[in-house]
Amino acid sequence: MRRLLPATTLAALMLAGAAAAEPTAPASRFDGPAAWSFLKRQVALGPRPAGSRKSRELAAILRRSIPGGRLQAVPGGLRNVVGTIPGRNPHRRVVLGAHYDTKDIRGFVGANDGASGTAVVRQLARTIRPRQLRPTLVIVFFDGEEAPRSAPDSQFERYGLRGSKVAARAFRSAEAAIVLDFVGDKQLAIPRDGYSNRPLWRKLRAAAARTGNERHFPVREQGYVLDDHVPFIRAGVPAIDLIDFTFPCWHRLCDNLSAVSPRSLDAVGETMMALLAEL
Repeated sequence: MRRLLPATTLAALMLAGAAAAEPTAPASRFDGPAAWSFLKRQVALGPRPAGSRKSRELAAILRRSIPGGRLQAVPGGLRNVVGTIPGRNPHRRVVLGAHYDTKDIRGFVGANDGASGTAVVRQLARTIRPRQLRPTLVIVFFDGEEAPRSAPDSQFERYGLRGSKVAARAFRSAEAAIVLDFVGDKQLAIPRDGYSNRPLWRKLRAAAARTGNERHFPVREQGYVLDDHVPFIRAGVPAIDLIDFTFPCWHRLCDNLSAVSPRSLDAVGETMMALLAEL
């Protein structure tokens, strides 16, 4: 669960305190069809709430399919999946992440909310080669972004974002964090949310313009979104969140394959390739 926050609420919050590896794709432009295929593979697993058997099955797939895949313990028996792609400068690190769990709603498969960001980040990790980028890229698939079913929406920040809280502490020396969430919906429009770092967002929009995808990242801004970038910001890491919060099927059963588009995944993937190359 995540929600838009008014500026007054923001001010108060800020004051408050292993099988064999799968073959990887050759270095090239972003492979949109491969990302789309993995989105469908996740949806075919069915609901994947944190701690469930299907969530653990997906974690195992992710671990096998990214460079240096490993598990990072998260309280409550959960686990992030972490990978590393060395950069040309070993002293620089950038975190790229997405949550792979779905909201604990019966029948909810999260094609956009969970599967889309995971699919794009996984494909980026399988495309980018060691020392292709200047910074080392730390890939993190967050577990437990969604709060447990028993937690009230008003307490989302306390009970949700479980995996990103752990990752933010572990990678607080990173120079930036980029989170992908709702990036697959058919009418994709991702404005900057109130928390997202302005200079990094300007670089993102410039990358979108270079790849012909600027229309998906409009100049207008949306409200403050509590999502996996927030723990990094609280840890002092400049961070941005790619999320189309106008998505009409948020936490509804219509968040299925009919709500998402391979063109959206490709647009975000191409933009991210261009952005990461400039960092």
